[in-house]
Amino acid sequence: MEFLYEYIIEQALIVVPVLLVIGQVLKNTPKMQDWLIPYILLVFGVAFTIGVMGITMQSIVQGVLVSGAAVFSNQLYKQYSDKGGNGK
Repeated sequence: MEFLYEYIIEQALIVVPVLLVIGQVLKNTPKMQDWLIPYILLVFGVAFTIGVMGITMQSIVQGVLVSGAAVFSNQLYKQYSDKGGNGK
């Protein structure tokens, strides 16, 4: 996960675990369609980074990056656990 430190600034990294929790809550919400979750996380990610960093273009870009990191991390975990951790 070293690549995160190259593109995502330290202030915005705290948003990634927050988005993972929100994503899990959304996933467990009845009638929530899975395809909507990344879009909702994108909105939350941008809003949270704007809240942390202020309204700047950099905070919007950071919001997109942390949202992508959260969705990517979730998919890595999901793919690993669905395969039983054996790569088959």
